[in-house]
Amino acid sequence: MELIFEKSVPGRRAVRLPMSDVPRAGDLPDSLSRTEAPGLPEVSELEVVRHFTELSRRNFSVDTTFYPLGSCTMKYNPKALEEAVRPFARSHPLLPFLPSGERFVQGSLGLIHELTRLLAEITGMDEFSCQPLAGAHGEMAGMMMIAAYHRSRDDRRRYVVVPDSSHGTNPATAAMVGYEVVTVPTAPYGDMDLDAFRKAMNPEVAAVMMTCPNTLGLFNPHVAEICDIAHRNGALVYCDGANLNAVLGKVRPGDIGFDAIHVNLHKTFATPHGGGGPGSGPVGVKKHLAAFLPSPRVERRADGSYVIGEGGEESIGRLANFFGNFGILARAYAYITMLGREGLIEVSERAVLNANYVMARLKEWYDLPFAGPCMHECVFSASRQMKQEIHAIDIAKFLIDRGFHPPTVYFPLVVREALMIEPTETESRATLDSFIDAMIEAAKLAGTDPDSLRRAPRTTPVTRLDETRAAREIRVCHQGG
Repeated sequence: MELIFEKSVPGRRAVRLPMSDVPRAGDLPDSLSRTEAPGLPEVSELEVVRHFTELSRRNFSVDTTFYPLGSCTMKYNPKALEEAVRPFARSHPLLPFLPSGERFVQGSLGLIHELTRLLAEITGMDEFSCQPLAGAHGEMAGMMMIAAYHRSRDDRRRYVVVPDSSHGTNPATAAMVGYEVVTVPTAPYGDMDLDAFRKAMNPEVAAVMMTCPNTLGLFNPHVAEICDIAHRNGALVYCDGANLNAVLGKVRPGDIGFDAIHVNLHKTFATPHGGGGPGSGPVGVKKHLAAFLPSPRVERRADGSYVIGEGGEESIGRLANFFGNFGILARAYAYITMLGREGLIEVSERAVLNANYVMARLKEWYDLPFAGPCMHECVFSASRQMKQEIHAIDIAKFLIDRGFHPPTVYFPLVVREALMIEPTETESRATLDSFIDAMIEAAKLAGTDPDSLRRAPRTTPVTRLDETRAAREIRVCHQGG
């Protein structure tokens, strides 16, 4: 397909706008004035439409193919949710903050308030804030509250403990809040080494950050004991709720002993993820941290109406304009209320069933670093294929030729040549079988024709790239001739 610049013809236009009739307030200084045209492509409207339509057909998306990115939960979400949230789209986000503006957005404020109640019930927390704009932003809020909690007690602590399999945002967030990070290795059973954790704990540890289930797709059987050890040392325990979709209705982090959690609405509760749309990371806490929640918050009056409350002096303050990404909050509320308690339980049961099915069928073809059963995702290693000098990236590229988006590769870092597969609850057995067959085909080709894997993909407009060079020599501009 020709690039849009290559279709450019001088003088060709898609639209012609009338001259502005707004009086000029004054001339721009010469330093801000263009001396020549910006060099944009000159094409017709039809060529623009065809260009971007053709580009869209070349995209991988959940609507077009299986998208098994581990830890990212790239699942299909009901289109009915678009209609459910559409009535809220015309509400201006500043309206609640204007004099008497609250009365015009009682529905929106009520939705936020009720969503915090639902999230508290689902996670076992006492209070929630919907301000954080993404998962990492929710982590930041949680760790800021934990730091404020310790300061309020005049308790100066230096360390935050994280497992070596954690999401990279965990140690980054702890460091940004001002703590030194202590990393605990993974035990042979796939979770944070309990003996090493005990040695790492001391009265200077402010918090323990854990993802539960973890990034290996495993639920730590010692999680309650870990929380108890942390609490005995005066530390709090933060739950990275990125993998909440594995345990809905089965276990509540707040009941285990976690003091705070963020929830990735853009993963568990029906929102496009990554390039598909904005995120949202509401943060929840137990009662002893509630005073530190971000402000303002939506409160319910005795008469049933909703009002914006500013919070107390101990609040960590405002983290975002308005109340976070409201459209994402509305989607999550619609998703939760549409499915109900039993529906959410089924979400987790099907996600776990699908992941274990994939693991059971592929474990004889790829190395399984940690024995199952797994939760919502399974992690394989291509170490066996390395004997033929085939890497995880070669398998990923081959899957593109077979019509599948590759799984996550090279994460978590504790697994050599990692292949991290999350099938989600929305995929059928037929789709999983097709993907598994492609994975088995790749494993066989590694032994019989490894060069075919190294040359993949061959069916795409752009074939195998020099990814190292691309990362070092980034070019984001059109290089026209």
